[in-house]
Amino acid sequence: MIEMSKEKITLIGAGSLTFGMETVGSVINSKVLEGSTICLHDIHAKNLELVTKACESAIERKKVNFTLESTIDRPTALKNATYIINSIEIAPRFELLDLDYKIPLQHGCKQVSGENGGPGGLFHCLRVIPPILEICGDVQKICPNAVFINFSNPMTRVCLAIKRKFPKLKFVGLCHEFMHFIPMLSRILKVPIKNINAKGYGLNHFGVITECKYKDTGKDAMSDIHKKGPEFLYKVDAYDGFKFIGFFLEKYGYCPYTTDSHYGEYIHWAWEKADTFAIRRFWKVYADLLESNYKKLKRSIEKGKGSRLVKPGDESAIPIIEGIINNSNYVEQSVNIPNDDIITNLPRDLVVECPAIINKDGLTGIPLGDYPLELVGYIKTQLPIIDLCLESIFQKSKDLALKAIVSEPLIQTYGQAERIFNDLLKLEENYLSIKLK
Repeated sequence: MIEMSKEKITLIGAGSLTFGMETVGSVINSKVLEGSTICLHDIHAKNLELVTKACESAIERKKVNFTLESTIDRPTALKNATYIINSIEIAPRFELLDLDYKIPLQHGCKQVSGENGGPGGLFHCLRVIPPILEICGDVQKICPNAVFINFSNPMTRVCLAIKRKFPKLKFVGLCHEFMHFIPMLSRILKVPIKNINAKGYGLNHFGVITECKYKDTGKDAMSDIHKKGPEFLYKVDAYDGFKFIGFFLEKYGYCPYTTDSHYGEYIHWAWEKADTFAIRRFWKVYADLLESNYKKLKRSIEKGKGSRLVKPGDESAIPIIEGIINNSNYVEQSVNIPNDDIITNLPRDLVVECPAIINKDGLTGIPLGDYPLELVGYIKTQLPIIDLCLESIFQKSKDLALKAIVSEPLIQTYGQAERIFNDLLKLEENYLSIKLK
C-alpha cells in the first residue's frame, strides 16, 4: 500500500496560465505526490480564477487524490507549505524589457539583450528582486522549513539575493536553458538525444559545456563538438541567435549552452558577432506567442474545456521534489545553488549553475574543480557588478545602483551611464516596489 503524501505545494505566480496549469499538470500526474495539497496563489484574481477552474476540472476528470486551494492572500498560501514554486514577473513584462534594451542603445550602449546583464539587467533586478525578497521574508516567518524553488529571472542575482538576505532558507533556482540546448548538441553530433551525456557549469545563462560523452561507447564527444559545432551554429535558423555562440566555440573551444541573447549579455564585445536580428525577432515572437496562447487558453477555460489544458510540463521542479521525498540520489543536470566549492576558483559566496545530486538532504552540487582559465575572468568581471546591484536593493541606494551601471564593461563614460540610469529610472520608477534614495 502506497502511503499518501502530506506535502503542500504552493505556486506563486499561478495566474500565469501556462506556468500554473503545466505545474499542476506535473503534480497531479505524480504518484509520489498523490494526496498532496496544491495551493494556487497570485495577486491577479481574475487570472487565478481561470487557472483554478481548469485545475479543478482536471483533478475531477482524472479522479486523483489531490486537494486544490486558491487564494490571493499570501500568508494563507504559505501556511503549512512544504514546497514553494515561484515564477513572478512585473507587468507589463515585455514593454519593460523593451525599455531595458532600447534606452541603453539610444545612448550608445551596445548590449545585445538586457534581461539579465548590462544596464537593462540592473533595472530588471530592481523591479523583480524586492517583491521576491518580500515573499521569502514571509516564507521564513510562516514556513521556514519549506524548499523555495525559483524560476524568475535574473536567476543568478535573484538567487544570490535570497542567499544573502535569508541564509537559512532552503532554495534552488531552475532554468531550462541547459536541457533545451541538448537537442542542439544532438543535431551537431548527429546522434539521438538519448545517446548524449553532457555536463555544464557556470552562472545561469553564462555557462559552458564542460564535458560531453557518447553514452553507447563512453567516447569523448568534445572534439566532435569543436569540429562540427561552429559551422552548424553559424547557419542554424532557430528560435534565437546562435552566431555568437558559434564564434565563441570556434575561438575559445568551449560551447555555451544557451543563446546569443543570454551569453552575449555578459561580454562587452559580443554585439560585434551576435545575431541581433534573430535576438529581436525572438523577443517579438515570444511576446506575441504568449499573448496569443493566453487568449486561446482563456477561451477554452471559459468554454468549460480547461481540464484538457492541465498537462505536465518539461520543467524539473516536480522531479526534484519527488527526488527529495524518495531519497532517490538521481542527478539533475542543471540547478542554481550556493557554490560551496563546486567551482573552486570562484567565491563560495556565489550562486552557480551546475549538475546536482537530489536526495533527502536536498541538492548537493557535483564538484567541477577550477573553471577554465580562459573563461573564469569573464565571470569574475560580473561579481562586483552583482554585488553593487544587490546592495543597491538592500540599501535602497540610488548611488549604488548608478555605480553598478558605471561598472559595466559595456559602459564607455560616466556620463553615458548617468544618462541611461536617469532615463530608465524616470520611465520605470512606477514599476519599482522600492524607492531609491
